[in-house]
Amino acid sequence: GVGMSINKQKAFQLNQKAADLGNAFGICILGYYYIKGIGTDIDKKKAFELYQKAANLGNLLGINGLGYCYLYGIGTDIDKKKAFELYQKTADLGSAFGICILGYYYIKGIETDIDKKKAFELFQKAADLENSYGMIGLGHCYQNGIGTDIDKKKAFELFQKATGLENSSGIDHLGYCYENGIGTDINENKAFELYQKAADLENLDGMRNSYGINSLGYCYQHGIGTDVDKKKALELYQKAADLENAFGIFNLGYCYQNGIGTDIDKKKAFELFQKAADLGNVDGMNNLGYCYQNGIGIDINIKKAFEFYQRSANLENSAAQYNLAMMYENGLGTVKDINKAIYWYKKSAKQGCQDAQNKL
Repeated sequence: GVGMSINKQKAFQLNQKAADLGNAFGICILGYYYIKGIGTDIDKKKAFELYQKAANLGNLLGINGLGYCYLYGIGTDIDKKKAFELYQKTADLGSAFGICILGYYYIKGIETDIDKKKAFELFQKAADLENSYGMIGLGHCYQNGIGTDIDKKKAFELFQKATGLENSSGIDHLGYCYENGIGTDINENKAFELYQKAADLENLDGMRNSYGINSLGYCYQHGIGTDVDKKKALELYQKAADLENAFGIFNLGYCYQNGIGTDIDKKKAFELFQKAADLGNVDGMNNLGYCYQNGIGIDINIKKAFEFYQRSANLENSAAQYNLAMMYENGLGTVKDINKAIYWYKKSAKQGCQDAQNKL
């Protein structure tokens, strides 16, 4: 809509014409239009074929698009190994986006060994290329000491820089800094404004920023920079959950478990915690363990509770570490082992869990 009214059908037709003439960029844009249904019906198989065609022409955007399809199963089966190889290829050719995704792979150990130093270096390289996602990845490393020393001021500055480039994820991260005083003074009003802005923008995939929506819900639930409005919080968590955001799904489950903005529905809570856990959310795993231990929305299964606490604890969730220690102390779902109980209480206490500190 630059200098004229928006006409998505016309945009589609022009990119179709460019693609028909063999223009690799036009082919890529057409693939994106088919994924999102811009000016045409959604056709993910067609999108995959177009990215494949552009990739065969050596187009970096096409190779990255093809990697994205393999990563998320768009028009093809999920193949994370293939995606890794494609992102490695574009990274080697200097694509900042490919470099960023590769950094994420090294942090998570997806199709490669975990190498946090390598991840840090890749995010640094992408950030040096003025890529906003590289800045966010680098900020995340500085915030959490991944492959480098913790430097919260540096993290704040990087999130601020990404925000200046209108990156919705960067805006959400900056809001979190203002909410929690990371590298700056706490400013809840500023945090709320940033979460609102992030929620209204789109992510790289063209979807509304689900993290911003979830964060905004949290503000309404707890009165951060705004009045408490639990019904509004529930609605926002539902929106984030509809976008497959694991944090939104967990928070929605918590609302149903405790009757926040809605009636208590323990079965619904259990189902949501299960879904969040399946998406790798450590809070979801811990709460799933709690449901199995106490029969919330499901029959009591102490062995299952122990397994979920173990999974979450291994992923550094302090509440799960405390719960796991309790299981070992009392021989619930496992053999009683005081030494292991002490080990997990110490791990939890080190992360600031007051109950664990009192136990010790």
